[in-house]
Amino acid sequence: MAHILPPAMLGILGGGQLGRMFTMAARSMGYRVTVLDPDTQSPAGMVADRHVCAGYDDEGALEDLARSCAAVTTEFENVPADSLRFLELRTRVSPSSACVAIAQDRIAEKRYIAGAGLAVAPFLAVESAEDLGGDLAPLLPGILKTARFGYDGKGQARVETQEQALSAFEAFGCPPCVLERRLELDTEVSVIVARSSAKQVGTFPIAENHHEGGILDLSIVPARVRPEIAAKAAEMACALAEAMNYTGVLAVEFFVLRDGGLVINEIAPRPHNSGHYTLDACLASQFEQQVRTLCKLPPADTRLLSPVVMVNLLGDIWRDDEPAWDLILSEPCAVLHLYGKSEARVGRKMGHFNVLAETAEAALEKAEALKRALLI
Repeated sequence: MAHILPPAMLGILGGGQLGRMFTMAARSMGYRVTVLDPDTQSPAGMVADRHVCAGYDDEGALEDLARSCAAVTTEFENVPADSLRFLELRTRVSPSSACVAIAQDRIAEKRYIAGAGLAVAPFLAVESAEDLGGDLAPLLPGILKTARFGYDGKGQARVETQEQALSAFEAFGCPPCVLERRLELDTEVSVIVARSSAKQVGTFPIAENHHEGGILDLSIVPARVRPEIAAKAAEMACALAEAMNYTGVLAVEFFVLRDGGLVINEIAPRPHNSGHYTLDACLASQFEQQVRTLCKLPPADTRLLSPVVMVNLLGDIWRDDEPAWDLILSEPCAVLHLYGKSEARVGRKMGHFNVLAETAEAALEKAEALKRALLI
């Protein structure tokens, strides 16, 4: 398996913050990067060598990418699968279109994970109102989720009764959905896997994740769970990557149940918000791993150099002016990352900061203090 080495041109579909951080990692390693994104002001396009400003299904743009790039990846799972298949016939693509397609559809995702012998919450595929007409007692109270295009809590509704499930389904416009039983949770964790081949696999230390309004608020690393739970999560994430024959960076989110059980919630075939701590607290970041796995190189060492807490910065904190960044920039143990987005909106991810400390508890205390200060 021949390595792809600098100064090769790499391509990425998607110009958001994940694409931006991939581009910065690739360029620091000596690679060149072409970004395909329809937004003239895309964060990744601003720092790439080339920005092809076109739609993800633009055949001419895809031909350009295939012709000029030694390999192509994606920063989000909702890129048209046909575009990835088009590119696969012409250049190296990682992760594969087949793997991305699994993550694009919650029904396919749940069925695949369960078929691989890994635990998921009890669920029902809902493709019509008739599917909600049977006995739903084993699935209630539950959460109805649209099968496609849901993220950060969008396309989800908590339901207590059959009538509420039907109403939510109709309110969504009757698209394919998944009805999933709500479980008694202790916490939520995630594992970032970097896999180049069956013998070249690495996992970062698992993150403990806390959400507000369906959006990740902060991640604590190392996660405050029992060692056997952390080990089991890593084992399950690697087993899923193996079952998918996955190459690239894969994020696997888990529910840790109150009885100590562990079930897979969902997957993302790319770097993940909960892995942003790796930018400052690990020997190599998840974005460097994305570059390495794309280029057929073995994953880098995934050791944690310091306990860390990552805090998301949403557009909510922008008011009439820029937030008081001096609060973070004046703190020696904190690192600020802004994504270069031109417009701040409520709920929009605009950046994050990492706080490093001797212990996770100390990092959390400082991170929460900085977050409160920014909100004042």
